[in-house]
Amino acid sequence: MNKNSFGEEAQVHRRVLKFSLLLAGAFMLAGCETSKFYDASQQPASGQTPPYASPKRTVSTPAPSDNFSFQYPTTDSPNSQMIILHEGDIVKISFPASQNLDATQQIRLDGKVSLPLVGDVQASGLTPAQLQQNLIKLYAPQISSSEINVSVESSSFPVFVTGCVLRPGKVLSNQPMTALEAIMEAGGFDYARANLKNIHIVRHEKSSSQSYVLDLKTVLSGDQKDDFFLKPDDIIYVPEKFSWF
Repeated sequence: MNKNSFGEEAQVHRRVLKFSLLLAGAFMLAGCETSKFYDASQQPASGQTPPYASPKRTVSTPAPSDNFSFQYPTTDSPNSQMIILHEGDIVKISFPASQNLDATQQIRLDGKVSLPLVGDVQASGLTPAQLQQNLIKLYAPQISSSEINVSVESSSFPVFVTGCVLRPGKVLSNQPMTALEAIMEAGGFDYARANLKNIHIVRHEKSSSQSYVLDLKTVLSGDQKDDFFLKPDDIIYVPEKFSWF
């Protein structure tokens, strides 16, 4: 090979190296501009909670008491209008004038409960007050009194885990649950593929959706507390980590 050939080959190698460095820099810059994470080392001011951040918004870390009430009120409470019954909830239905019909039932996977005289009744997706009104109509031909009370004895709520976990799908819990705990219930991370630093939480509230980004790698290493508590129907997505190959 002559001298000119060596010179041309060296020039090609320099161009390839320059292009690779520019490409790597572009990826690093894009990552810095689109993601912000909660730094546990930053001490918040008194009365404030550390912020989590998503690509487009900064949000406050939800406290367990702000997420989900596990002590449900009865249908006499104004807050009962906000409760939505789910599969797995245990409801108590009482008939003050016909106590032999009293029943405590767990809502089945098909969303129904089985009651004396009227059979299967849809309960999932309703508030306790709505279920109570439906029961009053159903029992009207059967009993003389229209007084029926519905209360929730205990509740479980669903979240959904997808992405690089071993058993993706629905996870049910009857107590406050963090994002990491839900992932562990789904079999844990697929560590060969999972990007632990960019866990996405999608939350639907009323007519809008919110997105949160969590760094669970720092939680697993003990550098950050696992204090992001989930709400019913949250979707947890564990993305695949980037690979050059």
